[in-house]
Amino acid sequence: MNPAELADIIASGSSALVGTRTASLRPDCTRAAGIRVEPGGRELTLFLPDATSARTLANLRDNRAIAAVFTRVVDHRSIQAKGRAVEIRPADEADREAVERYMAAFTEAVAVLGCPARLTRRMATWPCHAVRMTVDALFVQTPGPGAGARVERGAP
Repeated sequence: MNPAELADIIASGSSALVGTRTASLRPDCTRAAGIRVEPGGRELTLFLPDATSARTLANLRDNRAIAAVFTRVVDHRSIQAKGRAVEIRPADEADREAVERYMAAFTEAVAVLGCPARLTRRMATWPCHAVRMTVDALFVQTPGPGAGARVERGAP
């Protein structure tokens, strides 16, 4: 897996779910409303809607542990990124383009599967928080015999 392949999966309108945990290891999951691959591919910025992400944001402020899985909806190609939240801040107008671009691609991707755009457009997306995370490890999550395997940086 290289940064270009990860960026390609994300740009395809992938489904993006973000997982966190409490101090007592209770899991939480929320849907991202946008993703930006930062230059170099070693960090991602995830945009988490304020309306649905209060618990996730509280967990991140508490312990910084984060995992995100990106699934290309047309073929279920999935990659999980694990790392640490290094910045949590309210998203600003400069971030809105990334959210709108991601949601347009996601809306188009799920429309192919029969989900009407009017439903996807009803999802809460703004206001949101920007969470910049390090990508410390990548794992194959595509269903099949290789699921769970660690992806080495630069592997095809």
